[in-house]
Amino acid sequence: MPASDPFDVSDGLVAKGRAPNNFGDNAEPLTVSELAGMLKRTVEDRFGFVRLRGELSGVKRAASGHLYCCLKDESAVIDGVMWRGPAAALAFRPEDGLEVVASGKLTTYPGRSKYQVVIDRLELAGEGALLALFEKTRQRLAAEGLFAPERKRPLPYIPRTIGVVTSPTGAVIRDILHRLADRFPSRVVVWPVLVQGQGAAEQVAGAVRGFSAMAEDNPLRPDLVIVARGGGSIEDLWSFNEEVVVRAIAECVIPTISAVGHETDTTLADHAADRRAPTPTAAAEMAVPVLRDLAATLGDFALRKRRCALRPVELGRERLEARARRLPRPEALLAPQAQVLDDLSERLRRALRDRAMAGRESLARLRLHPAVLERGLRDAARRLGETRLAPALLVNRLQRDRTTLSAADRLLASLDPRAPLRRGFALVTRDDGRLVRTRGEAAAVGRLTLQFADGTLPVLAADAVPGQLRPRTPAKRAALPAAQDDLFG
Repeated sequence: MPASDPFDVSDGLVAKGRAPNNFGDNAEPLTVSELAGMLKRTVEDRFGFVRLRGELSGVKRAASGHLYCCLKDESAVIDGVMWRGPAAALAFRPEDGLEVVASGKLTTYPGRSKYQVVIDRLELAGEGALLALFEKTRQRLAAEGLFAPERKRPLPYIPRTIGVVTSPTGAVIRDILHRLADRFPSRVVVWPVLVQGQGAAEQVAGAVRGFSAMAEDNPLRPDLVIVARGGGSIEDLWSFNEEVVVRAIAECVIPTISAVGHETDTTLADHAADRRAPTPTAAAEMAVPVLRDLAATLGDFALRKRRCALRPVELGRERLEARARRLPRPEALLAPQAQVLDDLSERLRRALRDRAMAGRESLARLRLHPAVLERGLRDAARRLGETRLAPALLVNRLQRDRTTLSAADRLLASLDPRAPLRRGFALVTRDDGRLVRTRGEAAAVGRLTLQFADGTLPVLAADAVPGQLRPRTPAKRAALPAAQDDLFG
């Protein structure tokens, strides 16, 4: 009770620090929670739906997804909260300083003895606020370099496949298809999306990223992407100002044309795309050349190519004809050689005639008679008869060869390795037929073979180490060489 409130002290019995016994003191006191609940119900019943216009301040998004802020004007401020569901569906990004219109209900927060607005819907207040938000977002994204001119890529001259991100039921896709059919019939792949309202920005960004993520060998992967929408107010086009759409277009690996709205409409998607088209129809004109103009240009190039190819030939023909006229006639060039040929031919005929006459005279001087030939034959027979072949020449040659052969036979008999075997000796060999020459080698081998004149005998060396003995395996006996060292040499 305030100190200024009166109370009765006539009995003089009021103790220090004790409240006076006023009327109604026997009523049951309320708890703080009960009073807070009563206030909450009263406020919510009275202000179940309110629509406020003010400036956002202290905007904060919690980890849970809830949005906390304050709405203020020149003389008052009120707290506001927007739960996770409505906050996630906002078409713009709430920031401090934006003028908005909030729709919701008024309630109290007993934990802090405050009242606040539970916001169900949040809208920008007027086109001026949207333009301010547009400019602020544009400056922020431009500072990141998303709109830099050096990031712009040239469009393909004749794209094989064109991807279009737009609504499949609107007039935009029909305008694009009609214009492409008139200019240069091309393959068109449409990714249907919402172009206005809740979730439109996410669908447009997902479509652009979907085209960009297609593999190179995917037949549906376009060479050019057109993001298109018809005209409308700034609120209708606001989905193409969302940051998620701008970043998707800027990160797209495929060249992109933005064709949003009419001639005077400008969105942030236009700044992020490689080319901006004033209308969707103009985007189709940018995407492909005119087929008839292209055919005419190719025909002109072919004609110029033929002219370029024929011009050197014509010039060469003219130069050749000019030089040919300056050359002497072939008859004049060959006349000296023809004269020399005639002279040599005449000399050849005279020489042959003279040679024939000289031969005829020599033959006339040579007289051949049968007596001359018979005399030559008798002289040859006489020289042959005088030649004597002595038998001693052949006998001596045969005697020398016989002596050489006998010596070789004696040497072979002395070197025959089987000759000692007939005198009682034996050959000691391994299982594979190699000779064993020393006692140590025989002890190391263990299993030996003794070859006599009448056969072989396998034996075991007395000094053989048991661990070294291996089972005898039949092996093909190697043939003795035709000649080997003398065993007694």
